[in-house]
Amino acid sequence: MSEHVKKQRLSHANSSSQTRTGPGLFLGTQSGGGTEGSGLFVNGSILRITMKNFLTYDFSEVCPGPNLNMIVGANGTGKSSIVCAICLGLAGKTTILGRGDKVGLYVKRGCNKGFIEIELYKHGGNIVINREIHADNQSLWMLNGRHCNQRMVEEEVKALCIQVSNLCQFLPQEKVGEFAKMSKIELLEATEKSVGPPEMFEYHCELKNFRNKERELENVVKEKTSFLEKAKQRNERNKHDVNRYYEKKRHLDVIELLEKKKPWVEYETTRKELEGVKKEREEAKKHLSSLKQAQAPMLRKIQLIDNKLKPIEEQIKTKTVAIKNASMICKQKQDQLDRKHKEIDDIKQKLRLKQMEEEDHQKRISNTKRTIEDLKAELAKVGDQPDVTPRINAINVELRRIQEEKAKIEGEKADLRREKDNLHAECISLEKKLNDMNNMMNAKEEKLRGRHRDTHTALQWLRQNRRMFEGNVHEPMMLVINVKDHRFAKYVENHISFHDLRAFVFQRKDDMEKFMVEVRDKMNLKVNSISAPEESCSQRAPSRNIESLRHFGFFTYLREMFDAPEEVMSYLCHQYKVHDVPVGNNQTKAMIKTVVEEPYLKVLYTTNERYTIKRSFYSNKISTSNSVMHLSQYLTITVDAEEKRQLEQQIRDSRTKMQNADERMKALQKEVAALDRRDNELLAEKKQLSEQKGKRRQLEQKISTKQDSLRHMEQNVIDLNRIEAETKEKIASVNSQKVTIVTAFMAQIKLRAKLTMEKVYLGLETAGLTAEKAKLENDCREGASELKVTDQRCSRLDQTKVRLTEQCKGLLRGAKAICRMQPDEQLPEDLRNAFSKLPDTPDEIDVMLHEERSRAECFTGLSESVVDEYNRREEEIKHLEKELGDQCNALTAYRQNISEAKERWLNPLKQLVEQINVKFSDFFRSMQCAGEVDLHSENEEEYDKYGIRIRVKFHSSTQLHELTAHHQSGGERSVSTMLYLMALQEINRCPFRVVDEINQGMDPVNERRVFDIVVRTACKGTTSQYFFITPKLLQNLQYAEEMTVLCVHNGGNMLPPNEWDEAAFIRRRCKRKTRT
Repeated sequence: MSEHVKKQRLSHANSSSQTRTGPGLFLGTQSGGGTEGSGLFVNGSILRITMKNFLTYDFSEVCPGPNLNMIVGANGTGKSSIVCAICLGLAGKTTILGRGDKVGLYVKRGCNKGFIEIELYKHGGNIVINREIHADNQSLWMLNGRHCNQRMVEEEVKALCIQVSNLCQFLPQEKVGEFAKMSKIELLEATEKSVGPPEMFEYHCELKNFRNKERELENVVKEKTSFLEKAKQRNERNKHDVNRYYEKKRHLDVIELLEKKKPWVEYETTRKELEGVKKEREEAKKHLSSLKQAQAPMLRKIQLIDNKLKPIEEQIKTKTVAIKNASMICKQKQDQLDRKHKEIDDIKQKLRLKQMEEEDHQKRISNTKRTIEDLKAELAKVGDQPDVTPRINAINVELRRIQEEKAKIEGEKADLRREKDNLHAECISLEKKLNDMNNMMNAKEEKLRGRHRDTHTALQWLRQNRRMFEGNVHEPMMLVINVKDHRFAKYVENHISFHDLRAFVFQRKDDMEKFMVEVRDKMNLKVNSISAPEESCSQRAPSRNIESLRHFGFFTYLREMFDAPEEVMSYLCHQYKVHDVPVGNNQTKAMIKTVVEEPYLKVLYTTNERYTIKRSFYSNKISTSNSVMHLSQYLTITVDAEEKRQLEQQIRDSRTKMQNADERMKALQKEVAALDRRDNELLAEKKQLSEQKGKRRQLEQKISTKQDSLRHMEQNVIDLNRIEAETKEKIASVNSQKVTIVTAFMAQIKLRAKLTMEKVYLGLETAGLTAEKAKLENDCREGASELKVTDQRCSRLDQTKVRLTEQCKGLLRGAKAICRMQPDEQLPEDLRNAFSKLPDTPDEIDVMLHEERSRAECFTGLSESVVDEYNRREEEIKHLEKELGDQCNALTAYRQNISEAKERWLNPLKQLVEQINVKFSDFFRSMQCAGEVDLHSENEEEYDKYGIRIRVKFHSSTQLHELTAHHQSGGERSVSTMLYLMALQEINRCPFRVVDEINQGMDPVNERRVFDIVVRTACKGTTSQYFFITPKLLQNLQYAEEMTVLCVHNGGNMLPPNEWDEAAFIRRRCKRKTRT
């Protein structure tokens, strides 16, 4: 590099000022020759980076060289801040950096806005991009001093081939591990964008689109071909049905003509029949008239006899009614006589009953006297017996005592039932609370299964095989940690990583190893496990009492916010220092500048943020970082383990008490049964004694009762003589009434006999007239019979004429309706011709109709839709054949385009990959290892499956293995990543590359080898600008004159950039080296 260029950049850096003592940036360069001016820079190279109020910087300006730029500094000095400035200043996304997700977080704490300015080299005039970042996540952009939007900056950056989102060009510290995780396909796309010609990636995308379109066309052609073949097959199957349909239609047409002609034939037949009936009716009427003239004289005589018979018949009817009335009166009188007879019988029956009653009365008196004698005899037999009253009193006392004991037992049983009911209700309530807690635990398990199924599977296995382990084994932390208040869950989740939240905790290490063998090795599950510290840390005291921090707004330590088993809490205190992490509120956030000055505080929480505090080992200066806490996802469901244990114990106690109550209830039941048996025995004895005591009194009472009854019966004797006299008087009165009734009855009998004789005389006169009438009717019966037959025939002919007339009209209307004719329209000529070919009688038409219908019915399962579908499918087949031809032509054209695009893309890509492979292999051979890069594809036609495969071998005894995130160690992945980027560096299409702390995992030997390769490659005149960020360097490394070393320092005694004297520093260093 020319001295002119170096001095110009140094003076530019020294002209800047720093507003406070803090991070500073010193630039040193190796002296050497080179071309003059800025001719070493390529389009898009970075000439200058200016930062103001950005992350750790108040103000700083960095002027990198055109080749390798090595940025060196201790951790926390601000090296990665330069990388962040490059990314955000060139319109990169915050997700690329893997730090804060909001751009406002990159503004220096305590400032409202930050500033980035980047100057890019470009032939014909450099480009200056300014970005002003506000703490509220807003940005203002300027391009060459003019305000613009972010899209214009992105287009300008893209035109210079700068891709900060491409890991092959821009590899921040937080994304180093992701390079090895890139798939082969992603690596190919990143490589194409980074070092391939501008059109290579476009050709690749075009090929993928062509291939997708080709697949679509192939599927369309395949589907249409299949559909066309099926349509042809269906039509071929339906062709026979179509022919049968037309055959059936011909038969149906004939049936239609027959059905049209049939009513015309029926009409003509009926019309001819009507003419015959009219003619026959006229002849019958003439014959009827001649018969009526011959019968007239005899009919007049018969009429005269009928006139005489009518008055006689009226008299007979009157006599009949009078006879009927007389008979009715006779019957009434007879009924009255019968009732009187019955009344006499009833009087006699009452007398007999009184006689029988008196006889029974005397018998009862006799029986009562005998009973009294018997009772007196029994009473005399009853002798003196001992007094049973004392025993009865003793039994009564015993019975009262038994009743009192039973009442006492019943009271105790009632108390036991109430106690049991209360215990049952309490048990149900406790079980409900326990079920609610278990449901909450199940909800936490469901979240675990949704987020990490392997851990949930291992959890199920552990619950089934817990007996295999000797020590305590705890389920994943997220299930056993119970936050005391759901609002505290976010603090715990933000402090403990998810990998540990889903980890199993073991008391013994051998149990943990046994568990991992079972679930990880045998079941192939990806799970985490933790062994608790041998010495418990769960009760470790905090560095400071919380009372001494309350004036800052701190109200508790993180450990006090949740409960956990002993081993889990011990691990969290040991690993995460939860006993020493205070939690504050908004007051803490307001006093944060004072809070971070407090000793012993390393991590603290406010209402919504987490603060991490670091102190420099060199200057004891404090640096802080904060992040917004994410919302809790797993621990918001809180279950108090102690409360759960208490509930389970209470349930067990309640069930024990209920069991004791049941046993006591059974014992009391047995006591009640024994008392009931004793009570029954005493009652039986008391009853027996009571009966014995009351027997004499009962006998005396019975004798007294019987004597009273006897006196009452003797006083109530019936007087039979008086009753017999009264009975005779009643019978005499009834007999006199019977005489009156018989007299009236005889008078009605005589009247009825007289009326009957008069009716007989009238009957004889009627019989004479009726005989004369019968003789006359018999004389004219022969002529009347013929007259009647003739009259009936005329009536039938009249009815037949009316019926046939209506039938003819109906048949004519029906025939015209079937033929769709108007009422006054004549039969069309075409129908006459068609009808002439068909039979002319109804029977022949019916026979032919039956034959045609039988033939038509043979064609079953056919409809007009079959023909319509056949014709429609024929049109579809023609349309499909045309479409299929067009699609086949389009597919052929697409395949031709794909072939041409493949040649444009694949050949240059193979050459590019071969160049990368040559450089990559050379780099690995120089390190006595082996590595190769090839273009990998399982199917040449699947362009979206092409990828770059990196295979490496670091030991002579092993084979080449593909670079993955799991097979190689962290150092081996870092070496492979660095050498691949070096292989891309020599191809050099992008203007610059950035690699941040990639040498962290390398061993010293590989780090030295990689450093030498980086220096040799990045310092060539044909390569682009390169930024290599590292916190450390090995001693005695080989440096090149073309490289630029940027040293970043941080401390309380740092000089501002405008006071830094590089020459004086070199002189002092040389004098010190000479003295040593």
